[in-house]
Amino acid sequence: MTGSPRPYGPVMALLALILISGCVPLKSTRVAAVALTMEDVAKGALKQSDPALVREGSPAYLMLLDGLLEAYPDNQRLHLAACQTYASYAATLPDDAESQARARLLYLKARDHGFRALSDDDGSSIRNAAAGDVESFKVFLSHYGQEDVPALFWTAAAWGGWIGASTGKPEAVADLPALEAAITRSLELDEAFHYGGPHLLMAVYLCSKPPVSERQLAQAQTHFQRAFELGGDQVLAARVMYAENYARGMKDRRLFESTLQGVIDAPEGQVPDLTLSNAMAREEARSLLERTEEFFDGPS
Repeated sequence: MTGSPRPYGPVMALLALILISGCVPLKSTRVAAVALTMEDVAKGALKQSDPALVREGSPAYLMLLDGLLEAYPDNQRLHLAACQTYASYAATLPDDAESQARARLLYLKARDHGFRALSDDDGSSIRNAAAGDVESFKVFLSHYGQEDVPALFWTAAAWGGWIGASTGKPEAVADLPALEAAITRSLELDEAFHYGGPHLLMAVYLCSKPPVSERQLAQAQTHFQRAFELGGDQVLAARVMYAENYARGMKDRRLFESTLQGVIDAPEGQVPDLTLSNAMAREEARSLLERTEEFFDGPS
């Protein structure tokens, strides 16, 4: 998720919380409260309007998560927090070869934390099920319910990020059917989760699954439109994904440019939890617009 060093606000507050407990390992009876505190830190970051501050603070937050998971390896809420944060941080890395190689490792770590969040074991049950035939994996996924949607959604997001950063790698291509099944299950359980997030995952998946066809792009368009409806046009990141994936897939330069300019010109939203996401979406929209000539041949 870059200036002179600045205090990491909520991260430092959490460090203080741990230190005043006596500089001793946390007792197991406190782990639930600590997991909730970590979730509160993440929620606080969502309301930040300075993406650079969050990028700087994320590694410290991740180190705290890793330390807590060393002490409490079976805490599913901590694994979910790690899945979401590692995946979100990986998504902020630059689009160059070295950074994407790092992102691939971060996404993989995020996915594995997601597997742990979805399992009563070390994640091997879902990992083994995903490695089998897709129909059996769908049956495996059918046992998850409404309460599992956050873990299922963020695991699928991390999984998709890993596949996207693993272009040309056979093991990533082999995981596409399992990923589609996981996204589909998220849609079945709660299409509106995270402002229509399952629809966005499916739309991006359809725009990326090789070989990309007109039929897939038409299906992706349907999912994008549903996500826009569920998000109430408040989620600027959805518009950026639409431009980057659908408009480019359709080779529609005019749609690409107008959508991204609309993101840049959008008024400040009224949803505090989207402050960071929308600030980052504006950054990404400007970056993509600067690369228009790289993506399209000839004038619009």
